[in-house]
Amino acid sequence: MKENGVAVAAGAGEKAAAQPHLTVKRGEATLVKPAEPTPTGEQYYLSNLDQNIAVIVQTVYCYKASGGDKQDDVAAALRDALARVLVHYHPLAGRLGISPEMKLTVELTGEGAVFVEADADCDLADVGDLTKPDPAALGQLVFSVPGAKHILEMPPMTAQVTRFRCGGFALGLAMNHCMFDGIGAMEFVNSWAETARGAAHLTVPPFLDRTVLKARDPPAHTFPHHEFAEIPDVSDTAALYASQDLLYRSFCFDPDRLERVRSLAGAGDDGDDHLPPRRFTTFEALSGLVWRARTKALGLAPDQRTKLLFAVDGRRRFSPPLPPGYFGNGIVLTNAIATAGELLSAPVSRAAGMVQEAVRMVTDEYMRSAVDYFEATRARPSLASTLLITTWSRLEFHGADFGWGEPVMSGPVTLPEKEVILFLAHGKERKSINVLLGLPATAMDAFQELMDEI
Repeated sequence: MKENGVAVAAGAGEKAAAQPHLTVKRGEATLVKPAEPTPTGEQYYLSNLDQNIAVIVQTVYCYKASGGDKQDDVAAALRDALARVLVHYHPLAGRLGISPEMKLTVELTGEGAVFVEADADCDLADVGDLTKPDPAALGQLVFSVPGAKHILEMPPMTAQVTRFRCGGFALGLAMNHCMFDGIGAMEFVNSWAETARGAAHLTVPPFLDRTVLKARDPPAHTFPHHEFAEIPDVSDTAALYASQDLLYRSFCFDPDRLERVRSLAGAGDDGDDHLPPRRFTTFEALSGLVWRARTKALGLAPDQRTKLLFAVDGRRRFSPPLPPGYFGNGIVLTNAIATAGELLSAPVSRAAGMVQEAVRMVTDEYMRSAVDYFEATRARPSLASTLLITTWSRLEFHGADFGWGEPVMSGPVTLPEKEVILFLAHGKERKSINVLLGLPATAMDAFQELMDEI
């Protein structure tokens, strides 16, 4: 449904009628092995940047009917192409394990990726709006291994092809973030797609050697790395989340609205009328705005410290840069910390400025320090009193053409944690950004009012 032009996902307490009707019947899960022999019996190294984000990311790509009997070939074509592309991405055919150093690794078993065929009892149009997550409905389009209790019991990836009555189909992927970041994942999906279209060679072949990001010996963490800081919840937001339904909404910022956000961020200053307005990127301005608005909507106490985390792509920031097609996580978390009082007593420019400083902090030495910090401490980023912004706005989802055209819709099934906000590109020209988040009901109403003012 739509509310004031904003997509709204029903929470647990809303009427079931708000959910799209979708019932899916799955076939038996099978394994797709690489089409040619690949290395087995070894452990595949995962870098320290891979260790901290071993979470399953679920995405769905929807394709409209192309006419004729071609739909009957969908599952067979995707299965065959997957077998061939796994020759290049063979660690995805293995299983997660623990190395002698007690780190996450991949056992190169070659047993294959999990593949499932399914049929839906409705048309593709009934899926609903993919600009917001809907785990109950969209979760049926992605296969999860039954009974898996922890990450080691889940394969690196599963794929489900769901056929709809209208002739369209959906490809649902569940992939472990430790295998690759968003850029790496899209390069894999696009490689799979061009293989399905008959390409003899991959446009961007994967670079598999992750030891280029090994820690220094001895480790030397030269930054404090506050991204790992545990912040006390003095505002008792845990009680707020526990007592109310979690609502998801997607707020669309078109080019005009994004320009207003940049102007709003640039209009503030640091108290010196002689200084020119600061210039902020769209990400810096929008992140500052959202961080400040979410802080206000949650009603945080003035002395409540709040942390902003977001990932910066380090591929070109490393010295030397990571090789093209790097198969792994090339992202590094950076952070900004402020009290709620500091954020709300200052203009948006203050928050945007802190975001900008956090971006500029990410140099080669900062990233090497982050790698070494984990090596020395095995610490994991804390999400206590934290907002984690994930940006998908630059990912090339439209390149996922398996031979049936570009996806007509694509998006996440759910947000991995309540602290996560997702920035998604929106529209055919990809010049708009959807800000996707979940909040307790009363906080979402307050956040909605703040967004209506922009």
